[in-house]
This record gives sequence, C-alpha cells and structure tokens, in this order.
Amino acid sequence: MLLVKVKGVALDQHMNPVVLLVDQPETIALPIWIGQAEATAIAIQLQGVKTPRPMTHDLLKSILQSLSATVKRVVVTDVQNSTYFAEIHIVSNGQEIIIDSRPSDAIALALRMEAPIYIEEKVAAQAIALKKPLGEEEMEEFRKFLENVKPEDFKRTLH
Repeated sequence: MLLVKVKGVALDQHMNPVVLLVDQPETIALPIWIGQAEATAIAIQLQGVKTPRPMTHDLLKSILQSLSATVKRVVVTDVQNSTYFAEIHIVSNGQEIIIDSRPSDAIALALRMEAPIYIEEKVAAQAIALKKPLGEEEMEEFRKFLENVKPEDFKRTLH
C-alpha cells in the first residue's frame, strides 16, 4: 500500500469534479472522478470551512466518536471499468471493522477523522508520474489539463 494525501479538487472539461491524490513525495498523482456533493464535502474540509449544521460526513464522524470508534485508515483498493473502490477501516472496542465505500466518501471521512489514506499498488499503477512536486502553478496547469480530458481518457488495462 502507498500512503497518499489529497492535493485538491478540480473540475474537468465537463465540469465534473475530480479529487487528486498524490503520494507523499509527490512523484505520482491519481485523479478520481467523484460526485459534486462529495467534492464539496472534501473541498470544505480542505479549506477549513465551518458549516452552520453538520454535513453528512460530519454526522458520520460524530456518530463514530459517540460510539468510541476511530477510523484507522481508508484504502482505495481497486479500479474496475474506471470505477474505483475503497474501504474504511474502523476500530471499535478493539475490533477492526472493514466497510466497503466509494473513495470519495472514504476520503471525506478520512479528512475529518485525520486518518491516513492509502492506495493499493494496482491502483497506484493507474497514477500519473510527476516530474516534480505540485506547487500552486502546477496545480493550475493540472486544472487546465482536466478541462480537456474525460474519465475515459484514463482507462488502462490492468495487469
């Protein structure tokens, strides 16, 4: 497994949201197309925006905390036909529980719970190699790049 972080959320040419995961040294980037609500939930957390009422992922965090459960990690486990899969690893009463999840929901929850985010090696094989870490200028270039691509452009044969 490879530890990653959320670099940001951007929009592609069709105004579809994309979350960008990068490894810690920022040598690879993995774009995952997500829903608008999940993009908003991720962006709000990244920007530190406080909402007047709890959003869904905030509610889930509150429920977990009320049950004395923690999110140990989230893992993007697989990609099939351009659809990514993830798991949320929760520890409750000393027992680990693994819950199937969409990556976007898992990421939004991980950010709120300050839990690490990982991708499996077969998912990392779908990532884009970076020549250098993404600064603000490179992120802007990446956003412009996304304006000209569609999710289908990232289809690859898995080995």
